[in-house]
Amino acid sequence: MGEVRVIGIRVEPPQNQPVLLLRESNGDRYLPIWIGQSEAAAIALEQQGVEPLRPMTHDLFRDVIAALGHSLKEVRIVDLQEGTFYADLIFDRDIKVSARPSDSVAIALRVGVPIYVEEAVLAEAGLLIPDEGDDEAPGAVREDEVEKFKEFLDSVSPDDFKAT
Repeated sequence: MGEVRVIGIRVEPPQNQPVLLLRESNGDRYLPIWIGQSEAAAIALEQQGVEPLRPMTHDLFRDVIAALGHSLKEVRIVDLQEGTFYADLIFDRDIKVSARPSDSVAIALRVGVPIYVEEAVLAEAGLLIPDEGDDEAPGAVREDEVEKFKEFLDSVSPDDFKAT
């Protein structure tokens, strides 16, 4: 299982389908996950540091976790079946809750916990996007990474990632 970081959200025309882009922290693979509009907005707002006037769903979930005296330890993207990704929220006291990756990532960003992806999922759905030289520190988010991914997305569709 490898740690990943959130690169960002991209909206793909013509369907206006949001794509969550993750990248291995200690590797070169990217993991695109097509997600819903509201989850994309929740992730983007958190990445931009926007504070809503009232708690959004993922903020509420974070607050409920704290109010109940629990803590979220990590998020794991654990499986990919017929084009659908599966994730687990890992809490203290050995509590595990199944969740959608989009919700899991939105919560992880708010709580500040690591996000991991099973190697089998990365092997099946991870993508290598060639670099033209990598002189920056590992793990640094670069604008050219996002641009390369945008170019890649222009050539694929969600159907390309369905299991065969």
